[in-house]
Amino acid sequence: MGKRDDIIEKMIAETKRLNLNITDEFISKVTKGLGPVIYNKDTATVACGQADELETVKNNFLKKKLGLTNDDAELDSAIQEVCVQLGTSNRTKYRVHFYALLAIKFNKESIYDA
Repeated sequence: MGKRDDIIEKMIAETKRLNLNITDEFISKVTKGLGPVIYNKDTATVACGQADELETVKNNFLKKKLGLTNDDAELDSAIQEVCVQLGTSNRTKYRVHFYALLAIKFNKESIYDA
């Protein structure tokens, strides 16, 4: 297995550990869609305590990638929901799970269909 496959396996295992309702196939698609960010410890995770990072998630993922036009308050609320869903005491919130949960919440899973 290659490095990406190892990361996909790790993300699937973490999905199960956190009892997230995300299919293995969707985790695989999101991981592949993230490209090189999955290989860097810093970029592979989302820090819910850093306002600038959450702003980046909102602008670059929700608005640009998913094409959402919802008001900022609703998008911020969805981001906070995911922070809680991934566990407030969980220090390692992987971007894969973060983006997968947001895509599912807004019914935008098809963005990962190639």
